[in-house]
Amino acid sequence: SVIEFTRLATKFLRRKINFDHRNLFKVLFLFFFIDDIQEKAHYVAVTGIIRNADGKYLICKRSANEKVFPNKWCVPGGKIQKNDFLNTPKDTNDHWFDIFEKTLQREILEETGITIKNIGYVSNLALIRPSGFSTIIVSLYADHDDGEVRLHEEELTDHAWVSLTEAKEYDLIENIYEQIEKVEWMYN
Repeated sequence: SVIEFTRLATKFLRRKINFDHRNLFKVLFLFFFIDDIQEKAHYVAVTGIIRNADGKYLICKRSANEKVFPNKWCVPGGKIQKNDFLNTPKDTNDHWFDIFEKTLQREILEETGITIKNIGYVSNLALIRPSGFSTIIVSLYADHDDGEVRLHEEELTDHAWVSLTEAKEYDLIENIYEQIEKVEWMYN
């Protein structure tokens, strides 16, 4: 019942955090509206198919601790966060432009230590996470600009620069090979 849930939530909150009624209202809101939130709210992520001067693509192995696709090979990227634009100047009175591209540049630098240039669009897809929330993934491509790969090892544990043929030898997340193939076609 609602009363029993409220009693248990209050008891939990008093133990875990400095309790005040605002926290209880947040928990109750989530409890009653989680289905509606899951239906309408989405994570948005960008991934980057990075090509170097030798025509090879950067792939990275995900950590065993990752919630989605642990130990699988992928291309680097990550979720868009509000701070990716909120603390930067707006491009118009109300809007920020090129958020996908700016987020990809940040994520690639954070995860791999390299910089990228000439960013373009490849595809988009959706994924349902184990939490029940959906993620919209925008796949982009870019040229390697500068730097040597130095992985952020909490998220990625290994990397390789591979040709399209060599990519088949890795345990890639499904659809990564097809996206690399699409970029290869765009360059040729």
